[in-house]
Amino acid sequence: MDIVGKLPRAPGQREYLIVAVDYFSKWVEAEALSKITEKEVMKFAWKNIVCRFGIPRAFVMDNGTQFQGAKLRQWCEELKIKQYYTSVATPQSNGQTEVTNRIILQSLKTRLEEAKGNWVDELPGVLWAYRTTPRRSTRESPFSLVYGTEAVVPVEIGEETLRVQQYEPASNNSERRADLDLIQELRHSANARTTAYKAMMAKAYNSKVRHRGFQVGDLVLRRADATKKPGKIGREVGGAIPSDGSNRKWNLQTAQDGWQRDSTHLEYSQP
Repeated sequence: MDIVGKLPRAPGQREYLIVAVDYFSKWVEAEALSKITEKEVMKFAWKNIVCRFGIPRAFVMDNGTQFQGAKLRQWCEELKIKQYYTSVATPQSNGQTEVTNRIILQSLKTRLEEAKGNWVDELPGVLWAYRTTPRRSTRESPFSLVYGTEAVVPVEIGEETLRVQQYEPASNNSERRADLDLIQELRHSANARTTAYKAMMAKAYNSKVRHRGFQVGDLVLRRADATKKPGKIGREVGGAIPSDGSNRKWNLQTAQDGWQRDSTHLEYSQP
């Protein structure tokens, strides 16, 4: 789950977009917001996720304050929904949502041209196109993985496709039941293709990665954080000690401040 914005202001003062993506089917839910608060996140999660698809096992969220409030945590605990947060300054760790965000924004840009304030009106069509388009990793559309059959899209009505021409109301119920009987097989096949696709992508990525190792006492350069005050921007040099290998947190001894505990991704540290 992620927040996109600010976008061009639309009617109703809406200039943010909250996006949630199912990691398996790639089904996307999104809604325009005028403000990003904990209350709005809870309303979106209840209406667009729980009431439509049931209670999920977990949410993967960024580190925004709207995702870390006490009320949201309590609500998730009551529904037994686990909360996971992406690494600080590395939104790509919530990769699926970030990819979806880019697709949605590019689609809106293509549709709107100069009328940027109309993006809210175009959003349903963009979501529909995304949901009914096969994804590369699964080779299936999100719609088919959720409902067991492909959606009838407008182009099939203008130039009738074979399934539209051969539609029989009398046999439709039995055909839909057959689709639902086969949906688990469809999902298993999609899962196998996704696993193979991820392995292929990982192999290609790892072949280009140069391993970087750190030892206690090694001197490192840490990329300056642009959000800090000017007095804090500067080269930080010191020893790096891993505090938890699973979340990539490090204790840094800097020339300016001495020992300090901070969350630093390895991407931002160089020997």
